[in-house]
Amino acid sequence: MTQSRSKKALLIGIPLALAAAIGGGFLVWNTFYNGNPGYPLKIIKQADELQDRVLSFDSHITVPLEFGTAGNEADKDGPGQFDLAKAAKGRLSGAALTVFGWPEIWNGPNAPHRPTAGFVEAARNEQEARYQIITGMVRDFPNQVGIAYTPDDLRRLHGEGKFAVFISMLNAYPLGNDLNQLDKWAARGMRMFGFSYVGNNDWADSSRPLPFFNDTPDALGGLSDTGKQAVQRLNDLGVIIDVSQMSTKALEQVSQLSRTPMIASHSAPRALVDIPRNLSDKEMQLIKDSGGVVQIVGFATYLRPLSTASQDKLNTLRSQFDLPPLHSLEMALMPGDAIITVWPEQRFGQYAAGLYGIVEEEPKATLKDYGDAIDYAVKKIGIDHVGISSDFNDGGGLDGWKDVSETRNVTAELLQRGYSEADIAKLWGGNFLRVWDTVQRAAKPTSTL
Repeated sequence: MTQSRSKKALLIGIPLALAAAIGGGFLVWNTFYNGNPGYPLKIIKQADELQDRVLSFDSHITVPLEFGTAGNEADKDGPGQFDLAKAAKGRLSGAALTVFGWPEIWNGPNAPHRPTAGFVEAARNEQEARYQIITGMVRDFPNQVGIAYTPDDLRRLHGEGKFAVFISMLNAYPLGNDLNQLDKWAARGMRMFGFSYVGNNDWADSSRPLPFFNDTPDALGGLSDTGKQAVQRLNDLGVIIDVSQMSTKALEQVSQLSRTPMIASHSAPRALVDIPRNLSDKEMQLIKDSGGVVQIVGFATYLRPLSTASQDKLNTLRSQFDLPPLHSLEMALMPGDAIITVWPEQRFGQYAAGLYGIVEEEPKATLKDYGDAIDYAVKKIGIDHVGISSDFNDGGGLDGWKDVSETRNVTAELLQRGYSEADIAKLWGGNFLRVWDTVQRAAKPTSTL
């Protein structure tokens, strides 16, 4: 319920008076007021003012398939982590909304061990559904939101006070081996393409191969021939290549083949949590060397290792399924043991449900943890090669940044750490826009765009 002005005054009157009595300037607002997780008043005021001015861009948000339906309207403050109402409250200028497709393997005990033609079709249907959701939102609310097809579009929409949608695609799996799908989707507005998600596909090895699909690490040795051709095609189309979730070998091959900068749209440093899904220092350096950007993701378990209590629970679960004790955090965050290949589907489903249930109960990482990850990346590869992403609606969310409405708190954390307003503008979108400008200029005039 929205509080009246007089009630708000009552809530903060005593702390304000106390702050005035001791000189002010270092008031820590209560968590219940304005969503502030505990920053000094001076920092909050500066963050509010900066958030009103800066072009802020989140490079990875997933659109739920129910988005835009009754109870999940795009223009209302609904149950999800993103909608136009939350974006307005958080003063977020724009985001990469992901046209994402993945076969549903978790929803029943009878799913086959390998992807089938039916899975491919279902994943393609998911892609199309999400695209229609995005374009439908723009059609229905033209005064609030628009699609950015170019960097100048994004800047213009920001100047007009409209939310800018950047269309990205994650996972080559639904495209089969058809490179012409890239031309089709680029013509429809896709401006960033990520080869990989969980599980290898026909284009690239994933950083998280799935034994349930008979995957093995580095099965393709990085990129397949199709994947290698895709790098050239994406360069020609002026589409940014997203290397998040790729295997190390695949990322290295993209760095060798691409003539444009790479972006990791939603990743974290492996030095903080040692899992293949995170980026090693070498991988971050390759992205920097390309002129690209590592968009640090607000995903709790990628920023802070699981607690001892959670690992103990997981080891208890593993013993119940005759698995050895954990030897890496990789096996703690997904059902990745090789033996799973020969398990019956029902056994796999039971173990996966238990594992994810334990991980979900882990206390959320905080904005401090997130700031630590940004600090690490900036020290390793420089302020010009780091950016911000949430991974909202697909596992992202932190204590203090639970949804788009709390965007301002990220800015407050950065200010608290001593980042200048100019550097915060780079992190929030300036670096991403620089890469997009470069990729667009490198496109071949003969592309289908």
